[in-house]
Amino acid sequence: MAAPRKVGKEKWSAKNDTWTDRNGDVTEGMSAKGFKRGTAKGLLASDISGLVEVREDNREAIANAIDRALVAALEEVGLVAEGYAKRACPVDTGRLRNSITHIVDEDGKCVIIGTNVEYAPYVELGTRRQKPQPFLKPAANDHYSTYKGIFLKHLRG
Repeated sequence: MAAPRKVGKEKWSAKNDTWTDRNGDVTEGMSAKGFKRGTAKGLLASDISGLVEVREDNREAIANAIDRALVAALEEVGLVAEGYAKRACPVDTGRLRNSITHIVDEDGKCVIIGTNVEYAPYVELGTRRQKPQPFLKPAANDHYSTYKGIFLKHLRG
């Protein structure tokens, strides 16, 4: 049977630079380990003695990894949105549907789906004589949860 836990018996000694945990075990050299008064609360001496100190600045590597994940997510979102737009696009000759594409902007902050066919705005928005047949806007706006899932997948790695 384990010994009962001693609550509130932890003690910091700045004079001796030691930490006495609730079991009575003492750890010396606390300031050299980066601890100050109150920062070791709840830790056992075995917890502190087993710590590994890492003094490497990984912020740039982490930022680069996040940027790569975002660009990959934007590329996949662009492909998926392009597919939704092509499925919703009205077809006569197939020229408009085949021209739908996507690009990730050079800053890697957004994806653009669209077409360079000159009559695409008339199909998307309609005219006085033709009702609108939107295919780009619904592809971008109606699939939020799908796009969110893609971003989460890429950011989680």
